[in-house]
Amino acid sequence: MKKVGIISLGCAKNLVDSENILGLLDHDQYQITNNVDEADIVFVNTCGFIEASKKESIATIFDTLSDKKKVVAVGCLVERYYEQLKKEMPEVDLFIPISQYDRFNELLKEVDPSAPKEKAGVSDQFRLISTGPVSAYLKIGEGCSNRCSYCAIPLIRGDFVSRPYADIIDEAKKLASQNIKEIVVLQQDTTKYGVDLANGENIVDLLKGLLAIKDFDYIRLLYLYPDEITDDLIDLMASEPRLTPYFDVPIQHSESNILKAMNRRGDKRNLINLFAKIRSRVPHAILRTTVMVGFPGETEDDFKGLLSFIKEIEFDHLGAFTYSREEDTPAYLFPHQIEEKEKKKRLDKIMRTQQGISYRKNKTHIDEVMEGLIVGKDKENYLFRSYWNAPDDVDGKIFVRSKNPLNLGDKVKVKITEAFVYDLMGEIVNR
Repeated sequence: MKKVGIISLGCAKNLVDSENILGLLDHDQYQITNNVDEADIVFVNTCGFIEASKKESIATIFDTLSDKKKVVAVGCLVERYYEQLKKEMPEVDLFIPISQYDRFNELLKEVDPSAPKEKAGVSDQFRLISTGPVSAYLKIGEGCSNRCSYCAIPLIRGDFVSRPYADIIDEAKKLASQNIKEIVVLQQDTTKYGVDLANGENIVDLLKGLLAIKDFDYIRLLYLYPDEITDDLIDLMASEPRLTPYFDVPIQHSESNILKAMNRRGDKRNLINLFAKIRSRVPHAILRTTVMVGFPGETEDDFKGLLSFIKEIEFDHLGAFTYSREEDTPAYLFPHQIEEKEKKKRLDKIMRTQQGISYRKNKTHIDEVMEGLIVGKDKENYLFRSYWNAPDDVDGKIFVRSKNPLNLGDKVKVKITEAFVYDLMGEIVNR
């Protein structure tokens, strides 16, 4: 029996693909291992979104190469540069682009003649959850049709396609049967769900269907496009206690002229009104976003406008990154490209500003009693997740002290006792 392992890079959506690959391999002919050093076959699920992720993917592939094992590269980087990679990295035993996932077993025979005879492809039917016994991602679609001028996702994953409503509900029921307590609903643009479905279901309909599965303690949404957040969605998140009041709204920028150049819909006034509406209608709303600095043509005034906007809104969680010039995207050819040194300087200012905001916001949670799940343990404390933080390691962590032993998946109440720049500390109450 051969041992197989996988290294999953990039986003949570890619991780779901990795889980589907593991599930396809999880049978009598293979043994799944978490230690890739002992594996006979190692899969590297690559990311090809921006330059830094491409470099990480290539470095990881080279680090994995060994005479003692077969290396199979899959994922976004392979989809984007398939022919080029085959020529420039002959050391890699096999490349499988996303567009060929439906032939996965068949292609795998090139490196392992004993691979299963069934011509099965990668699908959620075989999924093997890797995120532990408490929480799992639920991917509801593929691709993106927004065509932001800087973004390579449509080049890699194609236009947006919603998963059929019934398929998603069926997979959610499978997750519930595995005693998963929290599901995290995601797609590149989660709020667009259903626009291409004949029956007309939308994200609110889907969430109501998921809420009907009573086994889940919590349902969380990631990646909401600002102008697609409807009043119906806000009202549902305000009224359903199991639907976490967590709004992950990547805005990329605040200044209207930059948003237009990015081919993003809406403007600064729309964003201000949206966040004001959310906070007025949803108790304890948590706002998370991502912003980009150094986009071509971003002037010093544009950057100052973004900085002022961040200070005004005071996001609970904020990630920032520098613009990456990606070939075959419209922005690659834009004039007034900004030097890397200036991009990094602006990024540093954004992050230092957000650190102060984050610390002030976190201190407001001291003495608050949060309800949530025990999701892990370190040497001294348990890890707790509430409405405040998502499981994708972008937000901070909540550490919990307890005099009595706790189990993964326990639903508990925690009183927050200390606050740090990114993390919170608390103690169990009423247990």
